[in-house]
Amino acid sequence: MSAPRQTVRRPLIGITGRRLRLSLIEGSDERYGDRCIDTSMSDFATRVAEAGGLPVHLSYDTDPEGVCAWLAGVVITGGQDVHPAYWGGDTSVVRGIDPRTDPMVHDPERDAYEIALVRAAQERGIPVLGVCRGMQVLNVALGGTLVPDLAPGSVSHLSPETAPTDGTVDHLVSFEAGSVAASLFDGDVVTNSWHHQAVDRCGAGVVVTGRTSDGVVEVIEVLGQPVLGVQWHPEWMKSTDPTLTWVVREAAQLLQRSEP
Repeated sequence: MSAPRQTVRRPLIGITGRRLRLSLIEGSDERYGDRCIDTSMSDFATRVAEAGGLPVHLSYDTDPEGVCAWLAGVVITGGQDVHPAYWGGDTSVVRGIDPRTDPMVHDPERDAYEIALVRAAQERGIPVLGVCRGMQVLNVALGGTLVPDLAPGSVSHLSPETAPTDGTVDHLVSFEAGSVAASLFDGDVVTNSWHHQAVDRCGAGVVVTGRTSDGVVEVIEVLGQPVLGVQWHPEWMKSTDPTLTWVVREAAQLLQRSEP
């Protein structure tokens, strides 16, 4: 009788998203227009699955501490600006528009959820990848601040390029030697870019490990922990980008260490 085949567990990777009213979706039934739908960019799920992970969408209703008992990795995705009340910014810029009807205005409910999720994952040593807004959420969750609006300069950060794209030659990111980011890339790399805010003062334990030539922060890490933030969108790079593979690999290693 042959021995039972051993099944390798694939890491469960939680992916955050947005909550919108159905009325925003063209062609949706008007009778349900006031109801909400939870969404996440499918490109994240596709890339995570290709890297060997099991992607799952995280609703705002998914208790951060409870779900981190099951997850092996977390991806905080891109989107609207983090509400300035969470990082000591100027709250007069907040327009007071319902984020369920406009996906680009501040969404305090999303902010609160993702900040709590980052902290819960960090307490358990769960790998976290922050993408664009997600990198800024990482920094804010750990007590850091943001640049509210980048001034125009030699590097275009709010690109007119359409996704997916590898970006333009001026957006070249350089990495600190010995960093996680430097180990993932073979030297400097051109990336896409769609942001007007950036990391300013670093939160507790956060270090900057990548910048563009104008000094704008493009990568942050937490030394000694599997926490990585990138200001570009790896899910929308045409070329192979190793950062989503990194979070799946780190999550798989966490699973292996936890198994008897």
